[in-house]
Amino acid sequence: MEEGAAQNPAEEAIIFLRSRICNPSFLFTPFSNSPDTNYSKLKFIISNSITGACNNSILLLGPRGCGKTAVLDLVLRDLNAEYTDMILVVRLNGLLHSDDISALKEIARQLCLENQLLFSKMASFDDNSQFMTDMLRECGLAHKTIIFVLDEFDLFTQGKQRLLYSLLDAMQSLTSQAVVIGVSCRLDADQLLEKRVRSRFSHRKLLFVPPSTEDLQRLLEHTLYLPTDSTFPHDYAIEFNAKLHKILNDQRFKEILHSLSDVDTSVCHLSKFLFQVICSIDLKYGFLSLDNFKTASLGIQRQPKLESLLGASILELYLLVCMNRLELREQSSYNFNTLMKEYKSIHDSYQTSDNYAQNVCLLAFEHLLERELIGFTDSRAQSIEYRPVKLLISPYELHQGLKVNRSCPPILRKLFDHESFQ
Repeated sequence: MEEGAAQNPAEEAIIFLRSRICNPSFLFTPFSNSPDTNYSKLKFIISNSITGACNNSILLLGPRGCGKTAVLDLVLRDLNAEYTDMILVVRLNGLLHSDDISALKEIARQLCLENQLLFSKMASFDDNSQFMTDMLRECGLAHKTIIFVLDEFDLFTQGKQRLLYSLLDAMQSLTSQAVVIGVSCRLDADQLLEKRVRSRFSHRKLLFVPPSTEDLQRLLEHTLYLPTDSTFPHDYAIEFNAKLHKILNDQRFKEILHSLSDVDTSVCHLSKFLFQVICSIDLKYGFLSLDNFKTASLGIQRQPKLESLLGASILELYLLVCMNRLELREQSSYNFNTLMKEYKSIHDSYQTSDNYAQNVCLLAFEHLLERELIGFTDSRAQSIEYRPVKLLISPYELHQGLKVNRSCPPILRKLFDHESFQ
C-alpha cells in the first residue's frame, strides 16, 4: 500500500485533500485564531458557563452555508477536549422536533442515553418535562453543563412555545447549569419569541456573514496547500505547492474566484467547488492546473437555459432574436404571427439565406415552448398562433447563447449586438 502511494503520490494527495474539504471543522480552523471571530466569542460564552456554573442562552444567526453549525461544532470539539466529562450535548432540529411533545421526548431520550438510564417511550409531556428539570439539577450538582443545540430555531417558535418555556424556566433554578444555543437563518428569530419566553432569554446574538473574497482566498490556500512534513514525498509536496502558488496569483484564477463569489460566497459553496477541482486532477500530470479550476467553475455554475441554447437550431435562434427585438421596442404583447412579421422584415432587410416557410417556423416555435425558453403569458384556450408569448431568458443569457452556439450565423450576432447595445 505504501509502495503504491509512493509510486503515485497524486492519488494520495487527492484522498488527503478530499478528506480536508469534507471536514467542516478543518475548513473553519483559520477563523479560530483571532479573538474577534465568532469562534472566540462563542467559546468564551460557553466556557464562562462551564467554569462559572451559570446558565446562558445565545442565538447564532446568518444565511445558510456561512458556517454557523460548523463553527459551533468546532467550539464544542475544543471544549470537550479542554473540559473532559464536564459537557453533555443535546441536539434538536426544528424540522424534526418542532412539536413540543416530540421535542421533549427526544431530549429525555438523549439524556437517558448519555447517562445510561432506561428511556420510557410512554412517558407524557409533563413526565419528560419533570425528568429534564431533575437532570438539570443533578448535572448542576455534579458540575456538568448540558448544552442544548436547537437547529432551525425559528421553527421552535411556532405554536405555544411550551418547549422553550419549559427549558428556559427550568434554567432559572440556582442548581441548574445549562446553555441553550439556537441556530437560525432568520435574523429576527428572537422577535418571534413570546413575552414569557423572551423575558427568560439572555438576548445574546452572534451574526454570521458570508466570507469576503479575501477570506475565501485565505480559506482556499489553507485547504489546498500540502504539508511538507507529512507522508508525502518532500519534493512532490514542494512542487505541488509551488504550482498551486503560481495558479493562485494568476489573474485568470482571480477572475474565476470573483465570478464564484458573485454567485454565492458561502463556505459551503466553496467546498463544493473545491471538491470538483480535486476530482478533475489528471493523475498522469499529478498536480493542480488552472484548467481544473475552470472546469469546476463551469460545472458548479451550470446554466440550464444556456445549455438549451447550445443545441438550438439556426431558425430557433432567429425567433429568439426576433422576440428580443420586439421586447426592446417595449411591445407588451405579441404572438407567433407578430413574430413572423418581424422574422420576414429581417430577411427582407438583410437578404439572408435563412428563409423558412411558416409551417417550419411554427415547429421551431413549438420546440422553444417545449424547452421553456419562451412561454405563454395567459392560459386562455386559443390557437397557438394567436396566444401572446414572452421570452423566458434574459438578453444577457441570449447573448451568451449566441456566442457559444457554433451554428449561429455571424449576421445574427451582429444584429443582436446592434439592437441590444447601441
